[in-house]
Amino acid sequence: MITWFARNAWTQTREDDSRPAQVATRPRRERKSRAQARARRAEELHPGATITLSEERETADIDDVFAALDDQLVGLVPVKRKVEEIASLLLVDRVRNRFGLEAPRPNLHMCFTGDPGTGKTTVALQMADLLSRLGYLEKGHLVHAMRDDLVGEFIGQTAPKTKRILERAMGGVLFIDEAYYLYRDGDSKDYGQECIDILLQVMENDRDKLVVILAGYQDRMDGFFESNPGMSSRIAHHLDFAPYKLDELVAIGRAMLDRSSYYLSAEAEVAFRDYLTLRMGQPRFANARSVRNELERSRLRHAHRLTAEPERSRSMDDLMRLEAVDILASPLFALAEPVPTVGEAAPRH
Repeated sequence: MITWFARNAWTQTREDDSRPAQVATRPRRERKSRAQARARRAEELHPGATITLSEERETADIDDVFAALDDQLVGLVPVKRKVEEIASLLLVDRVRNRFGLEAPRPNLHMCFTGDPGTGKTTVALQMADLLSRLGYLEKGHLVHAMRDDLVGEFIGQTAPKTKRILERAMGGVLFIDEAYYLYRDGDSKDYGQECIDILLQVMENDRDKLVVILAGYQDRMDGFFESNPGMSSRIAHHLDFAPYKLDELVAIGRAMLDRSSYYLSAEAEVAFRDYLTLRMGQPRFANARSVRNELERSRLRHAHRLTAEPERSRSMDDLMRLEAVDILASPLFALAEPVPTVGEAAPRH
């Protein structure tokens, strides 16, 4: 089992869709302190009492969740606004409960749509933390699953697999990536519908113990919901993650490098813009994930360039600074049409 922690130096891109049923958790001490805070805020208030929402927000200790979102994710203003709206609803609902005002528990199942590398898993991790701090999830961990984790190949395999993942996710968030692959229309030998039926039952009956987030491309998720209206009716919140623009991708790259004590020289940043301009027009472009991959390759070239002259003295700045040559050595430039030379501004999108 691989454990994820939210504050990773390259966390902008923690949406690896190749890892089965991963679990993200917080340290034990932090979980214990959350439980203690929930116990304190469970105390009922007298009808004549007053309380400020800022006081309740501070008690819930949720401001650093939003600070983490701003720190880890560039842009995504509509997504961050939606997360803030959900938090506001739950904060008010929690204060109402302290006054003895009864209301049904809000439906918190969600759908995240967008291209790869746009921050869906990062937001899901922070959402799990947020819901735990507000007292709506007991543990606040995240279990990442895909079709192979839930659906069996032969009769009798799907129910045990699905229930096993659900048991691991109880008290937290079940994040199902590329959820549309659960359903294969017209395939009578496919067992995905059995998995969906189990999920529907648990999403309804155990909504106080589990939040399910379905994720994938917008058009494919639309088709999935059309074929499975029961699933669509159980999703309360839809968050769309728009592709990043060029300036946002460059800013993401700067932030990634800064967290690892690297930076781009002025010429290297122009070359990096040229690289992204080309890469954005190619198949399988994965937004922040593609940024991360190229910067990792640039670090390799930087290291090789320095070690090619082992007797030369190097300063700390030499070890931190990526130059244009570290970017321009990418094979992408050799395969593409000519781009503006270093020193000329690349087209800004």
